[in-house]
Amino acid sequence: MNERLTDSRLANLAASAIFRTFDTYQQEYKALTRQAKQRFEQQDWHGIQADMAGRLELYPRQINAVVAEIKTILEERDTSTIVWASMKAVYSGLIAQRDDWELAETFFNSVTRRIFTTVGVNPQLEFIATDFETPLTCASEPIFRTYQRLPTSIALIEKILRDYAFAMPYRDLERDVQRVAMLMEAHLYALGASPRFERLEVLRPIFYRNKGAYIIGRIIHGQQTIPFVLALLSNPTGVYVDAVLLEEHEVSILFSFTRSHFLVDVDRPYDLVQFLTTIMPSKRIAELYIAIGHHKHGKTELYRDLLQHLATSDDRFEIAVGERGMVMIVFTLPSYDVVFKLIKDRFAPPKDTTRRGVIQKYQLVFRHDRAGRLVEAYEFEYLKLERARFSPELLAELEAVAASTVSVEGQHVVIKHLYVERRVLPLDVHLRQAPQAAAEAATLDFGNAIKDLAISNIFPGDMLLKNFGVTRNGRVVFYDYDEIDLLTDCNFMHMPEPQSYDEDMASEPWFAVGPHDVFPEEFKHFLGLRADLRRIFDEHHGELLTVDYWRDIQARLNAGEVIDIFPYDQRRRLGVLF
Repeated sequence: MNERLTDSRLANLAASAIFRTFDTYQQEYKALTRQAKQRFEQQDWHGIQADMAGRLELYPRQINAVVAEIKTILEERDTSTIVWASMKAVYSGLIAQRDDWELAETFFNSVTRRIFTTVGVNPQLEFIATDFETPLTCASEPIFRTYQRLPTSIALIEKILRDYAFAMPYRDLERDVQRVAMLMEAHLYALGASPRFERLEVLRPIFYRNKGAYIIGRIIHGQQTIPFVLALLSNPTGVYVDAVLLEEHEVSILFSFTRSHFLVDVDRPYDLVQFLTTIMPSKRIAELYIAIGHHKHGKTELYRDLLQHLATSDDRFEIAVGERGMVMIVFTLPSYDVVFKLIKDRFAPPKDTTRRGVIQKYQLVFRHDRAGRLVEAYEFEYLKLERARFSPELLAELEAVAASTVSVEGQHVVIKHLYVERRVLPLDVHLRQAPQAAAEAATLDFGNAIKDLAISNIFPGDMLLKNFGVTRNGRVVFYDYDEIDLLTDCNFMHMPEPQSYDEDMASEPWFAVGPHDVFPEEFKHFLGLRADLRRIFDEHHGELLTVDYWRDIQARLNAGEVIDIFPYDQRRRLGVLF
């Protein structure tokens, strides 16, 4: 039917179809996001979790729809580079006046890569570097509200909280105002700054995630920019300030790559991200886009960042530090703080999973609440890298254990499928290298990590130290997903008592073990902690070795309880401080 149409006409029709579909996606995305305020006010925690999961499903659904439409429009010219180059030019003009132009570019790239299965990148067909370094449009108003200094900190904080009011009242506004003002002034004094700062700038949208709402801003004092975050909770008696975060590392943990994405209603994400970089300068742009819910564009920014780093560095990819995995091969670039993970072609016993099974586990983590303990994995396909950047040992290992995924094509290495994660130090390595105090702190947080995973309905399966890591902020996180399960699917059991000497001495279980059977009393044999650290673990987390603990958490989850997990130190909570 399209044979009578010119290439330019087809390009216009197809580009317009992608533009319309992107606009539909954004409208649906914002509709889910805007429900967060009412969910928070009504304490509808299951509703918020459903909206967070629902947003993740929107993107692939719209991409599938528009890919089918494009193939219908273009027919036999669906892979014509001439048509697609024209489409890109037309599309660039269509999105030039949008406030979310950068997201629109990534959407176009997603369509292109689905149709072409591009190896590496093709600047003719994709927005490799953005067409617009900054928005062409002007905001109707700044992304933040400016609060000039008032006579007292109490008056200033009260004005902010009243400006960000909810349908339900604050539980005790006067008390919260006094506490926040006191902590803010004490922090400024500790920094050697006067509480009479110049102004306080607060982002207009409120950030929502799980049970929390967050008012996020910055204190401007001379050349200093100081984070200012109010963590709010709500219950049937009203809304209240639960914590005040004034340190960069605290806010960085709030926006961690181990946490689920925020629900935040913003028309100009570029402006929002630029603001966030001023209070978290060590965060990558990619991580900030991902944190505010734009996962696909975050991947685009991460890829651009990687290309830029490769162009300005000369070190080589090498096998990552730590014990070798049975399912994944992991490599890294020493000068770049991520790891690249490939699924091996074959798994050694006792692993009995499949490639598809491993991918499904990673998809589970992507959709699930990561609770600050699961490292987010970014999935990439057909990555093309210079062969000279690979150490001989790594390249030989890749060809030996992942030949179905890795191919050497001339001067390049092409990887069909891999995951990229932030690099963390394996916990077993950390415990061997760290001073005693740091090792003890990591041991305590190791137990906390297992507990956080449990109450978020994740059972890690394999609790060996090598499957956990330590972030730059000292938090213990989990990153080996091939054996994770929903905790509610597990069957927690006591170890049967042996009935004979032979059963007692047997190296293999003498009783039937189902695929979801778990014996917590046996965990002590697999933790791998040295004696002094094992004593600390038993003292503080001994309940993890009991069946009753796991069954109790399971019962609470099955009853529909959403158990609190706070993205900040419990000692920062106002109820603890005062």
